[in-house]
Amino acid sequence: MMIDGVFAGGGVKAFAFVGALQEMEERGYTFDRLAGTSAGAIVAALIKVGYTSDELFTLLDELELESFKDERMSVLPFTIAKWIHIYFRLGLYKGNALEAWLKDVLAAKGVRTFGDLPKGSLRIIASDLTKGKLLVLPDDLQNYGVIPEKFSVARAIRMSCSIPFFFEPVKIYDRGSGGKASYIVDGGLLSNFPLWLFMDGNIKRWKRPVIGFHLKPEMSEMPPKKINNAVTMYRALFETMTSAHDLKYVDADDAKNVVFIPILDVKATDFELTDEQKEQLVVLGKEETGHFLKNWSY
Repeated sequence: MMIDGVFAGGGVKAFAFVGALQEMEERGYTFDRLAGTSAGAIVAALIKVGYTSDELFTLLDELELESFKDERMSVLPFTIAKWIHIYFRLGLYKGNALEAWLKDVLAAKGVRTFGDLPKGSLRIIASDLTKGKLLVLPDDLQNYGVIPEKFSVARAIRMSCSIPFFFEPVKIYDRGSGGKASYIVDGGLLSNFPLWLFMDGNIKRWKRPVIGFHLKPEMSEMPPKKINNAVTMYRALFETMTSAHDLKYVDADDAKNVVFIPILDVKATDFELTDEQKEQLVVLGKEETGHFLKNWSY
């Protein structure tokens, strides 16, 4: 059965999506159009270019997540350099290593730009901090004087994954306003779970069955956040921004089309996941998707 799929952001917790995809494949579901934010954008893109769940697991399992922490070289002590990079570069890590990896794995399936994909088959969410607006890529690139079909898919995903202060923002230059730069960051700030993307215009109706995959429990089951210092406050702030808004507008009808995967003990930037933790996430994603499909009707 052909459906559309939407994947939420969640950093390394996206290993759970591998299990979800395993279950979908076993039950004969295939995805036509896909959308996602941040880590969800990575998974959506890899599925769209043809990676199976087994290939996806191998790809992610062999990946050295720590390699994405590509710091800028500095002769200063780490603590001082860290704050200087945040202040002047607006992020601890460059994000180039992530983009380079994305280019390689997409090119392995013959995809480099959005022109290599069927029109409208992959949509990625990012946030333009300069203009204060949400971006749907590649659709909104034309507003910057950029040809969507010629834009790098890897660069679009890199934009969507730019967690504020963790990765440096990506600059995009607006050719229609004299080349002024916009700073693009993680799409989760404005829409971490873009289930609304495949609505038929202003009519609350799906063009075809849609299933969303979210890496949190439903709002009613969310435990309170513990805040006891500036670090935990920032983490709570970012998690609230990347989940509360979208879930508030997932009404009862929409929730019937969402697989809620309750991951509470892993953070988005926990790059030091053990093999056991990865396997647990995969199993959880598969089990929750299986439970969902038993009762799902379209």
